[in-house]
Amino acid sequence: MAPANRRSATSSMIAAIHHPLRRRLIDLLGVEGPATASQLAARTGELVGNISHHLKVLAAAEVIEEAPELAKNRRERWWRSAHQSYSWSVADAGGEPAGELIATVSEERNVTHHLDKVRQWFEQRSEYGEEWDRAAFATDSWLRLTPERLSELSERIGDLIQEYYENPSTEASATPIYVFAHGVPARP
Repeated sequence: MAPANRRSATSSMIAAIHHPLRRRLIDLLGVEGPATASQLAARTGELVGNISHHLKVLAAAEVIEEAPELAKNRRERWWRSAHQSYSWSVADAGGEPAGELIATVSEERNVTHHLDKVRQWFEQRSEYGEEWDRAAFATDSWLRLTPERLSELSERIGDLIQEYYENPSTEASATPIYVFAHGVPARP
C-alpha cells in the first residue's frame, strides 16, 4: 500500500516537477514549509515574477496548492506542497511516445538530483561535525528478486520513510535529511 502522502504522477506533473527551479521550489516548500513568492525569491535569488510564474505552473499541475489561511490580506498568496513524494514509471505512459519521453528524461533528471544532494553533502560535511559524518550512510546490495518482490521492497522502504516523515525529530539538533533509494535490475 502506498503511503497516504505519495501520489502517482501524471505526465504534466512530471514535466512540472523536473524543471530545475521548480524542483528547488518544491524542495523548499517541502522542507521549510509554506511560503510566499517573495519569500521564495529571497531564498533562491530569483525575481519574484519568475517565482510566481513557476508557482503557477506547479499549482496547475497540482504539485503545490494555495494556503489561504496563512494570508494576512487578500493580496498575499501562500503556497505549500500538495504531497510529500511522487512516483511514476515509463510503463505508466502506456506506449504513448510523448509520455514515455517525459518520464524517461525525468528519471534521468531525478538521478542527477539525487547525486547532486550527495555531492552537496560531500562538499559541506565539515560544517556538520563528526556526529553527522558518522550518522550519514550509503548502502548497496545485490539481490535476486522477482518483479513482485521488488515491488514489495519498494513499498516497505516507502512505508519506513513515511513513518519517519510522519514522526519527525523535535530535538534542537534535528536537521533536514535527504533520503533516496533505487532498486533496479542491473548487471555487475
